[in-house]
Amino acid sequence: MHSSILFLDKLIVYRQAGVKVLRGMWYRLFMKKTKGLFLVGSNVRITHCNHISCGKNVKFEDFSEIHGLCSEGLVFGDNVTISRGVMIRPSSYYGGDLGVGLTMGKNSSIGPYGYIGCSGKITIGSNVMFGPKCSLFAENHIFSDTEKTIKSQGVNQKGITIEDDCWIGSNVVILDGVTVGKGSVIGAGTLVTKDVHPGTVLIDRREKVAKHRD
Repeated sequence: MHSSILFLDKLIVYRQAGVKVLRGMWYRLFMKKTKGLFLVGSNVRITHCNHISCGKNVKFEDFSEIHGLCSEGLVFGDNVTISRGVMIRPSSYYGGDLGVGLTMGKNSSIGPYGYIGCSGKITIGSNVMFGPKCSLFAENHIFSDTEKTIKSQGVNQKGITIEDDCWIGSNVVILDGVTVGKGSVIGAGTLVTKDVHPGTVLIDRREKVAKHRD
């Protein structure tokens, strides 16, 4: 019984993978460049494919949204995984504000429900792991002139760099202008506003005072 269940599980996995491969074959007809297998999950939205390049064995999982419209394109290295519900957005939906784009090195992954706002350039190295619900914002609104609306003052776009071999915990927020050095670990829930030196373990200890039940 046990072996038959395992065999059935394998059949289901192979079937699901096969469907993802077929979707990938369709999308790659319109993409700038692809190598090897390209797997696309269900309910995935990919726009402006001609700005997207993929290496071998790239996976866009279910319900992810990848918007390719940007000046430098989206480049995914070998064995990159974009997990369920991730949004990659370099530009506005209607093309009014053209962003720069994203480059991801080999063996890197974005965890479920992440947000990659690559209006400014975002560079992610190789072997980088992001936990669920991480957010990267590669732009910042200008608000220095109090006589003007914030919206009318535009944005700065310094960009974000995550170097090789980093582990970014769940719910981490990384703001524009930050470089996270090679081999660093960022603890869950951390807000990163400044550069992180290579090999650093950064933990945000913002703790609220707990009241006793008297």
